[in-house]
Amino acid sequence: MEILKSVWDFFQNEILGIMWFDRFIGCLLQLFGLDLDSRIVGSVRFFIYDTVKIMVLLGVLISIISYIQSFFPPERTKKILGRFHGIWANIISAMLGTVTPFCSCSSIPLFIGFTSSGLPLGVTFSFLISSPMVDLGSLVLLMSIFGWKVAVLYVLLGLVIAVAGGAFIEKLHVENQVEEFIRSGHAIDVFQEELHFTDRMKYAWEQVVSTAKKVAPYVLVGVGIGAVIHNWIPEDFIVTALGDNNPFGVVVATLAGVPMYADIFGTIPIAEVLLAKGALLGVVLSFMMGVTTLSIPSIIMLRKAVKPKLLGIFIGICMIGIVVLGYFFNAIQYLII
Repeated sequence: MEILKSVWDFFQNEILGIMWFDRFIGCLLQLFGLDLDSRIVGSVRFFIYDTVKIMVLLGVLISIISYIQSFFPPERTKKILGRFHGIWANIISAMLGTVTPFCSCSSIPLFIGFTSSGLPLGVTFSFLISSPMVDLGSLVLLMSIFGWKVAVLYVLLGLVIAVAGGAFIEKLHVENQVEEFIRSGHAIDVFQEELHFTDRMKYAWEQVVSTAKKVAPYVLVGVGIGAVIHNWIPEDFIVTALGDNNPFGVVVATLAGVPMYADIFGTIPIAEVLLAKGALLGVVLSFMMGVTTLSIPSIIMLRKAVKPKLLGIFIGICMIGIVVLGYFFNAIQYLII
């Protein structure tokens, strides 16, 4: 058992966490005669390390996920979902959401297409909730920072929110709250040419390049904020604002994430530093989910597809789910880290 633990720790720290690169940067900075204990040097070291680590993981993850995604074009996904009914349809929809694009704004056009094609509204909302919140990339990224227990629980409970939220919306029978142009629309089945291995690899590479260009600015901003928090914000301040002393830390973190627009790659460096500084795990994860699931740009886009009442229900479900999840992780933090 001890050997397995050592192997896993090596995999998590050196392969996923790329800690060897952090040590390399430290040695390199020392060769230039720089003081590693200096705040400025510490910020530079953090910025270089986290930027490279996230972009490398991003490239690998998007390659794998895009290859998987090439088997599930919208038409095929719609046909798969059409075979299931009841809660099983919500479960399959939420699971299919994990292999779709990373940010909430990318998921909304697919949501509109599925709704136009006649899929049940609750099923499409399960997809819409899970897609930005619990994509496969989040599993690996969270594993590299928080360990496998946190990562697996995060994904499983995120799927529970997506399934429960979609099922709840289905029970409300609020189809009339979808804009008329979507309800009266009809999706046209387009023949999908069967892709070969080389075609899928080409598609995966194109997705890597495209996504990296879109995500890079948010990663740089996120890492920059993380570097400032890591080296310039006193630990006592973080503990007071987001630690045990603030029972409303989860709510504050969730609301703080809403005005931002980024995917999980941009939030990871901030979350990593906040946890290291003493913020509670549930607070950190609530912030990440608030950013990825309820960003203002995605809410504005969704408003063009649904009426205010349904939009409010969606926001309410996500907010309640995120807050409950946050307090749950706070309660079990010391059992799983």
